[in-house]
Amino acid sequence: MAGTMSRFFWKIVISYDGTAFHGWQVQPGQATVQGTLAAVLKRLTGETVLPQGSGRTDAGVHALGQVASFSLCAPLPAENILRAMNRLLPGSVRVLRVEPVGEGFHARHSALRKTYEYRIFERRAQGSAAERICSPFLAPYVWDCRWPLDADSMTEAAAALCGTHNFTSFAATDPELSLREESDPEAATGPNPVKTIHQSSVTRQDGLLLYRVTGSGFLHHMVRNIVGTLVEIGRGSMEAGQVAEILEARNRTLAGPTAPARGLFLVNVDYGEGMHPGSHATALSDQEAFLTHRDQP
Repeated sequence: MAGTMSRFFWKIVISYDGTAFHGWQVQPGQATVQGTLAAVLKRLTGETVLPQGSGRTDAGVHALGQVASFSLCAPLPAENILRAMNRLLPGSVRVLRVEPVGEGFHARHSALRKTYEYRIFERRAQGSAAERICSPFLAPYVWDCRWPLDADSMTEAAAALCGTHNFTSFAATDPELSLREESDPEAATGPNPVKTIHQSSVTRQDGLLLYRVTGSGFLHHMVRNIVGTLVEIGRGSMEAGQVAEILEARNRTLAGPTAPARGLFLVNVDYGEGMHPGSHATALSDQEAFLTHRDQP
């Protein structure tokens, strides 16, 4: 009888402070966002489910609009799930929305694009000897950067990332790849390094320097490696014109250092206007597919 039981498919939008978490993905003996959600759903329904996220944020990375999907046998109303989960979750994690979806919806595979934001606190403005102090209430959510930065050169460099490129130069040389192989179907061949960046910009707002990027997908540490490169350009150690060369070289050693995790936020995940919630959307554009096949031996 259990085999014929109906299942109810759900999409949740969540926000979390990643400071105390060892990333998104469940890990034995570690506090993770995925593990915390799974434990709460177990308490709520008695069912063992593992919510699938739109992406695996690293330790210390935050989310304003992470998306996760899962299914339950329990026929609970959306508003009851929302209220009960927030009652059981720690204060560092909030469920913002709960929506029913079709069986084919998957938080990661159905995503069309994601937007990340990186926040930098500049201790010193260009041409000023005065140094600002980063508040301890702000410090867990920004890169407290000791160098004065030229936002114009960073803006120029950021714009050069737009379009479809091979982002191998900005991908992590991942020491944890062997651990990911057990649960990631991409691991056998590695993730596709060809991504489309729709928007890449640097602005100043509320005393912070913000980098915002929207793309079809992102490699491990890709945004943080881009930010590290932009900061090198902003402080004058690299030039904006080098971005094209770095992309073409497909060599991680040519890009800048990895920016600290604490300044990074997953802002939102886009599944397309009017997209049927049960449909499967591919993140690869025609141009991405062309570049991918071209690069294969």
